[in-house]
Amino acid sequence: MTSTTSDLHSSVFTTETMAVPGGTETILRGGRHLFGLLPGAFAGIERIGVLGWGPQGRAQAQNLRDSLDGTGITVTVGLRPGSSSADDARAHGFTEADGTLGGWLDVAATSDLVILLIADAALAAHHREVFAVLKPGAVIGLSHGFLLGHLRATGGDFPPGHAVIAVCPKGMGDSVRRLYLQGVDVDGAGINSSIAVHADPDGRAGDVALGWSVALGSPYTFATTLRDEYLSDIVGERAILLGAVHGLVECLHRHFLLAGDDPVTAYERSCENVTGPIAATISRDGLSAVRAACADTAAFDRAYTAAYAPARDLVAEIYDEVADGTELRSVILAEQRLADRPLSRIGGTAMWRAGNEVRARRGTRDLAIDPLTAGLFVATMTAQVDELAARGHAWSEIVNESVIEAVDSLLPYMHARDIAHMVDHCSRTARLGTRRWGPRFQSAYEQVVLPAVDAPADTGLVEAFTANPVHQALAAAAKLRPAVDISVA
Repeated sequence: MTSTTSDLHSSVFTTETMAVPGGTETILRGGRHLFGLLPGAFAGIERIGVLGWGPQGRAQAQNLRDSLDGTGITVTVGLRPGSSSADDARAHGFTEADGTLGGWLDVAATSDLVILLIADAALAAHHREVFAVLKPGAVIGLSHGFLLGHLRATGGDFPPGHAVIAVCPKGMGDSVRRLYLQGVDVDGAGINSSIAVHADPDGRAGDVALGWSVALGSPYTFATTLRDEYLSDIVGERAILLGAVHGLVECLHRHFLLAGDDPVTAYERSCENVTGPIAATISRDGLSAVRAACADTAAFDRAYTAAYAPARDLVAEIYDEVADGTELRSVILAEQRLADRPLSRIGGTAMWRAGNEVRARRGTRDLAIDPLTAGLFVATMTAQVDELAARGHAWSEIVNESVIEAVDSLLPYMHARDIAHMVDHCSRTARLGTRRWGPRFQSAYEQVVLPAVDAPADTGLVEAFTANPVHQALAAAAKLRPAVDISVA
């Protein structure tokens, strides 16, 4: 059968309910104490094939191997012939000699669970080759719903007789591995994941998906559908996770320079503010705490109310283009156009040269939250939250895709390096989307928002923010937050 609901049931793991606005959701609290249950969850699966060695492939293959050590379940990495990643896979312990490294189609043909972690555009181009070699009854695993969107747009479908599941970590691959390793010492450290059971011909797919999530080290697993996952994920990449935050800091750095700040101060008030005190405050105490932490609450309110509607309009436009397939087609076309040359880097503007000096003087003084930067950032984040809620997404998905992934996975990396570095080192799908939508956000901030920030605040919008149900949802999710922050070298 094909699933269109976001149920979470298990005959192996003990789930629990979490109170969210308007009701409850069923979730699974993870932890290494559950590793002993993994053989039961993976009953009938002797070989897991991970196709691809990008950030997610590298992280997930290692986490699965380590969690399943001693169970008799083998994790094998499959790469395309001549892949430049083969040496790195060998360096991380996957080798041809012990049968844990091979050609991608060979691995697909001999695995009971085939996890497709090759790039989105490559998967769109080559999925038929993988489907053609699958063992009867093999489980198809995804960590992104992009392929479903592509199949629907092209009239394709998953092959019958195969379970189709997704486990989607709410963070970049390096976070998935780094927090898993931290979890050796702190049980529960990891990246939250959503799961989706899209097809379940024999009724066991839900436990396989939950076992996969637990084995990745997810401290908190929640249910979604494959369609909702790719909609919220791709929208988030183009909005608050990457596109919008890049457009925001480029706009604000220029604004502060024109107001008389030197380049380092302008960087601190824009980029450093978002990745530092604003992100840390949201992670620790929630969205409303940012407003409370501003010395000039009125300035925050003016910035918030100036930015909310323009940001919401852009998020809604992105959602529509993802939902109708336009955004997915643009990624595939761009991949074809750029097949023989790398994407240009975006970190060439003058603002990024100030980042090294800013990072060098960290710890010498406390950086206060800038109310203008905070108002614009929180308005954009809330606009994404509200748009996903209006489109019917579950609250766990909303807060993970719009808030938790940002402040507990991506922004810490941006803080350690800078936002430009993050944009240039994420997935191709995210990089392409950021280049398309980042300038749209930047232009909206410059042309619509900043000219309005001195106008009186809209008290109705401020009251809607303070009463927003996202605060309740975040408070519930915070109870499941790992006890450690991600360590970024």
